[in-house]
Amino acid sequence: MAIVVAGPADAVPLINSEPSGSVIELVFLDGGDPDGHRALQAAVAQAKRRGCTFPGDPFLLYAADGNLAGQIFEILHEIGPVRLRTLDPDPVHTGIDNERKLPIVTEPPARGQVARSALRAARRYQLEVGTPVFVDCRRAGADPALPAAACSRYPRPSGWLLTGKDGRLSAYLPTAAGVVRWTEGRTEAEGWTGPELLAGPELMPGLTVLQGPEGYAYLFGLSRTKRKDSGSDVEVVYAAQYQTGRPLGPWTSVGNPNASSWQKARETGFPAATFDAEGDLHVFVRNFGHSVSVRRQTPKGRMSGWEALGGLRVADELVAFPAVPAGVHMVARARDTASAGHFFQQDAKAAWAENRRIPVSPYPGSLSVAAESGVVRFRYAGSNEVCVWWPGAQVPIGLGGPEGIGSVAGVSGADIQGWGCTVLVREGTGGVTAIGAHPDGRPDIGVWWEESGEPSAVPPAAAFDSHGRVVIATVGMDGTLRVARQQLGSQGLEFTPWTVH
Repeated sequence: MAIVVAGPADAVPLINSEPSGSVIELVFLDGGDPDGHRALQAAVAQAKRRGCTFPGDPFLLYAADGNLAGQIFEILHEIGPVRLRTLDPDPVHTGIDNERKLPIVTEPPARGQVARSALRAARRYQLEVGTPVFVDCRRAGADPALPAAACSRYPRPSGWLLTGKDGRLSAYLPTAAGVVRWTEGRTEAEGWTGPELLAGPELMPGLTVLQGPEGYAYLFGLSRTKRKDSGSDVEVVYAAQYQTGRPLGPWTSVGNPNASSWQKARETGFPAATFDAEGDLHVFVRNFGHSVSVRRQTPKGRMSGWEALGGLRVADELVAFPAVPAGVHMVARARDTASAGHFFQQDAKAAWAENRRIPVSPYPGSLSVAAESGVVRFRYAGSNEVCVWWPGAQVPIGLGGPEGIGSVAGVSGADIQGWGCTVLVREGTGGVTAIGAHPDGRPDIGVWWEESGEPSAVPPAAAFDSHGRVVIATVGMDGTLRVARQQLGSQGLEFTPWTVH
């Protein structure tokens, strides 16, 4: 794993977030000041005590030589990382220059410069060697005590394992060079193919995966395009996968709610999306003003303009899901408090409404849409316990599982000894996958969690295979896909040993 930052002090929170057993290489633009060097030494010593290793001295870049991306590329070739961590390439503004009408960014420019160079280098490196590189960018201004999952500039992937119309499974994950896909064979004996890099624009290292009403997979991301004058254009894009294993459809631009100014547009948050009962696609993003903007596309392709919902100032954490019998729900974590807001629309012609009094207090990085219709999962900010809530519920329901970090994935309708159950997967202690279950529709009964397998480089995902078995997928620290299948007919919920693909 490579940490590429401007200086030693910038590496400290990234080192502190690394799990036991990580092999960490450090790359700095400069050696930093004495205080930063002492903080680095303390973080390294603490990481070594919990089992991390540092193979050598930090690599130093030479700013005077220019071409930081080229220097980082050469270093990546030398160390061959599967994971890369850096800082925010596009830190948000802290004020407005009223005279120039431009955002004021107080983050040291070197931090963003190194982060953007690291992303370019990692993309080039992956394209050359063919091995996926999983990237995480730590959000500027985040509390140094927060773990990585709680302050990523681009959301960690969830729901990335989908069942196609033919019953075969596909796994989609964001990497430095774009989206990679693993595809299940037509028989279990065939195994899986991949990772295959899917063609597309230059994407930032995040991905939203959504299964449409017709069973197709939809991938959403942020693309970055260099401008001829200066800066870069950032816009929301999506593509559809119509047949398992076949080429991805063309990437379509949804635009950017702040497209009139590239300086503002680069701060746009990561998209969340859902389809309503009529088949309309709704795409939500956090805009420059830290409220939410939404755009709608009909099944015939007609797209509305961006609509700013106003109201609550939100963080880069949104989830969306269809309402019954019509309309859409969206839940967003608040920017400045440990709370969330609920936005909803009864149908395409109705105005958006907002409710800030919902009993949802999410720990950063934990909001997700549940497999059960109309349900949201999150970790309670006060205890880190996994909870569920649905619109109209007066209180959330706790599911236990305070260990680990991040969001929770799962499936509903699993057969466990003849009972229909919801199976949940999440990151447990040290990133090891934890599995739990409860009867469908009865989360109040409680969940018994059990850890299984090795640490994963990404949050675990779950889906059904063509035989109705629950399949859990992770990615090993070596970058390989690992899969475990439910053993139907067993006493309780049991899975096969992990297989590597």
